[in-house]
Amino acid sequence: MFLKDNIRFLRKQAGLTQAGLAENLGLNRPVIGAYEEGRAEPRLHTLQHMAQFFDKRIDDLINANLAAGGKSRDVSGRSLRVLPIVTDASDQSERATLVPVKAAAGYLNGFGDVEYIGSLPHFTMPFPELPADRSYRVFQIEGESMLPVPPKAYVVCEYVQDWGAIRYNERHVLLTQNDGVVFKRIRPHDDRPTFSLHSDNPEYNPYDVDVEQVLEVWKARGFCTFDMDSYRGGSGVKEIIDRLDRIEGKL
Repeated sequence: MFLKDNIRFLRKQAGLTQAGLAENLGLNRPVIGAYEEGRAEPRLHTLQHMAQFFDKRIDDLINANLAAGGKSRDVSGRSLRVLPIVTDASDQSERATLVPVKAAAGYLNGFGDVEYIGSLPHFTMPFPELPADRSYRVFQIEGESMLPVPPKAYVVCEYVQDWGAIRYNERHVLLTQNDGVVFKRIRPHDDRPTFSLHSDNPEYNPYDVDVEQVLEVWKARGFCTFDMDSYRGGSGVKEIIDRLDRIEGKL
């Protein structure tokens, strides 16, 4: 984790003293010194404010070696990840964010931006099956690669902090640098830092993605669709329903 070094580097790059940075962030000077010496770590709201001030993603502020001019991605997924969230003003409870299809391209660039996440639709999860102490996001998917989950369905997801806990072949939504938002089954490789991504629709071939290209991982917990006529629940069920429809038509 490069947080303390990055704070010092970005402060000096901006030509600020510790007192100057503290004034801009609404903090006391000794607090900045504690951050830079690694004696204390900023709270989430301070990290968000700091990332906005330096025009950096929170993830890069924590995990990237900014002084070296490059990124040092955590390939294991076990290090600290800070997820921008939206909270309810009345009780500070966390709200789920909705990422519709039309926002998918912008999400790739704004997933670490507090203001962008706050601009997306957000709401309180009403489902008792979902524990209240987790972080949730709802992604609208495109295409037919994960049939019987239909196109335009909304996939309800739980944030995965530790990628080492990903279970083989479970459905996840991933945010990747090359492909943006994708909905697939993940099969981690034990011998290399790569995920094998598989579709439920056999017409789509699996492919590998380097863990370094992965920005976020969300475990799919369920989905909902408003196109009830197109959803048949699978090829076998669809065939039965089609036959019943034909019989009903003859009667």
